[in-house]
Amino acid sequence: MKKLFAAIDVGSYELCMKVFELGGKTGIKEIDCIRHRIDIGNDTFHDHMIGREKMDELCDILKGFHRAMDTYRVNDYLAYGTSAFRETANTEAVLDQIERRTGIRISVLSNSEQRFLEYKGAALKSGFERYIKTGTAFVDIGGGSSQITLFDMGHLVTTVNLHLGTLRIRTKLRDMEPVYSDYETIIGEMVDNEIDYFRELYLGDIAVENIIIIDDYMSALMTSYGNREEGHLTAREYKDIMQALTVKAPYQIAAKLHIPEDNASMLLPSAILVDRIINMTGAKDLYLPGVSLSDGIAYDYADRKNYIRPIHDFGDDILSSAANIAAKYGSFDIITSKLTDAALIIFDATKKIHGMGARERTLLNISGIMRNVGKYVSMSVPAETSHAIIKDSEIMGVSHRERIMIATIVQNSYPNNISYDAFNNPEFESKDRITVIKLTAILRVATGLAKNVDKTMTGITAVLKDKELTIKVTSKDRMLLEKGLFSERTDTFEEIFGITPKLLVIKHSE
Repeated sequence: MKKLFAAIDVGSYELCMKVFELGGKTGIKEIDCIRHRIDIGNDTFHDHMIGREKMDELCDILKGFHRAMDTYRVNDYLAYGTSAFRETANTEAVLDQIERRTGIRISVLSNSEQRFLEYKGAALKSGFERYIKTGTAFVDIGGGSSQITLFDMGHLVTTVNLHLGTLRIRTKLRDMEPVYSDYETIIGEMVDNEIDYFRELYLGDIAVENIIIIDDYMSALMTSYGNREEGHLTAREYKDIMQALTVKAPYQIAAKLHIPEDNASMLLPSAILVDRIINMTGAKDLYLPGVSLSDGIAYDYADRKNYIRPIHDFGDDILSSAANIAAKYGSFDIITSKLTDAALIIFDATKKIHGMGARERTLLNISGIMRNVGKYVSMSVPAETSHAIIKDSEIMGVSHRERIMIATIVQNSYPNNISYDAFNNPEFESKDRITVIKLTAILRVATGLAKNVDKTMTGITAVLKDKELTIKVTSKDRMLLEKGLFSERTDTFEEIFGITPKLLVIKHSE
């Protein structure tokens, strides 16, 4: 059965609503796209507030979106705000006022959630999978910041947010009031400071051959400088375009590309950023898939509602992001692997009693992967340092609230560190608190099974029968210490689930 869905992107510089038809042969088909220019980011980046006039204009546009949805008889919609709302001091009051005045409820995406959705939108295109099989930099340029995500061998390697957004750069330029001939130099210096940092800390020995670009303004280059099939061009061709662009003022660029002058002033920072990334990586090919956040919102919705079949393992990218952070802190090792395996086996064996689903399983997986990151900083208080690192780390596809949940799970998984006060974080909803408690209980049991690399488990199973969970471990060691301390790890599990875990160790010789 077909369904009409609207994806609304309330951006820093523009509002966009796309209407999609879900179902049928294509799975997802764009029906209409409505865009309105409104510069709310300039207010929030400067004053951390949305002024009254901008608020009135914003609500008028959203009312128009609501009328358009009624005309199309849209069945469902999602509306998301990004960096402009993240930097607003009174976000909750603003969102409440918007919903009351327009009937549209806006949720604010964390940076990692926003980039993940935009990345999903790009993955819809046919060239995506082919590119990421070799070293690829996925460059997502926004109004407030930009994200560089590195892929190699089809897997996500690392992702970094840079404080380089087109609107933020343009706002700084206006404050400086330079002459047009100095634009490239000044923007280049802003970009180079961040790019040098990225190269030194994150690029490593990854051989980047391709760059995938997500940007609202650079598509004008593709249509004005020759016919580029499906957004592909070489780095050499791009360099020729840059040479033509950087000798012109924004009004001249606008005339050349047949775009508004405001768009031209936003295009130049993006173009220079990409140029510097080409210089840094030596990439040979560029791909502009021409998608936006609205496309990613629609893809994610269609995926969750089973209107389409996934074309890429996005869950693996989330776990890869967490694993690379753990590796950075020297804690992604065999103990971490065994700990995570044990936690997931216990989770799967007790589904009937905990009632949690795939997303909660992912949070447990990440908690296991990142449990020991704090030991890199302090061996004496690893629970506290792990909590601090996880809370402030950006994990692709994980919201700020979920990061706090993971940090709390990890902190309370350490011996004698359980604190029910920690579960009452004001950022948690009631369902979050019980999820954190349940996952903490499972992880605490698992941590007692992977203590020493020399005591490698060769197999583990968990079977739930009546009121008892039997965890059977095959090991080269008798695991006397683990058996002796096991009861200290199971008290929370018994209290939460009313189930008694028992450890059965089967020793085998070499």
